[in-house]
Amino acid sequence: MATFLLLHGFQNHRPPGHWHHWLAGQLAERGHEVRYPQLPDPDAPVLDDWLDALRENLHRPADGGEFVVVAHSLSVLLWLRAAALDPEALAPGTLDVDRVLLVAPPSPAVTASIPEIAAFADGLDLGSVRLKAPARLVYAAGDPYCPEGADVPYGIPLGLDMDVIPGAAHLTPDSGYGEWPSVLAWCEDPATRLGPR
Repeated sequence: MATFLLLHGFQNHRPPGHWHHWLAGQLAERGHEVRYPQLPDPDAPVLDDWLDALRENLHRPADGGEFVVVAHSLSVLLWLRAAALDPEALAPGTLDVDRVLLVAPPSPAVTASIPEIAAFADGLDLGSVRLKAPARLVYAAGDPYCPEGADVPYGIPLGLDMDVIPGAAHLTPDSGYGEWPSVLAWCEDPATRLGPR
């Protein structure tokens, strides 16, 4: 059995209709350990507080099983900010996971334009990001929070494996993403390509 850490985005209070909530339940039913923390002050997040919460949840499972991170929206930037820090700033081994799914990140420009979350983009240097684990980027063309497509600011510069979901906007319940079978399939088999719900 694996351990999964699910990291939500801005203004997300882990609603039951969100695919993250559905995924947490599905993985737990299959016997996996699921960590799905409510990150501090989701309506007015503070980068350092979210980094602290990330540190608290990144300890590897005691049984030595696979450790997987699934980050959505603003938490993609959280993960990238953590990966850009000096390793000693997070404590050695903090980002020691086996694979990462990065879903629908907001673009740096859009993030910078929203005062409550602008700090997550401020000073983010992708050249200093060190992704130690294989990462997959999943996004939708036409996402209003990343209108240029997430491949432009993130996927291509970081050399990420990518899946593009048609007509899925920001991959939230508003675009129909409650149940999402292919993300569950990817969690249990990383060779799975992410597709529409």
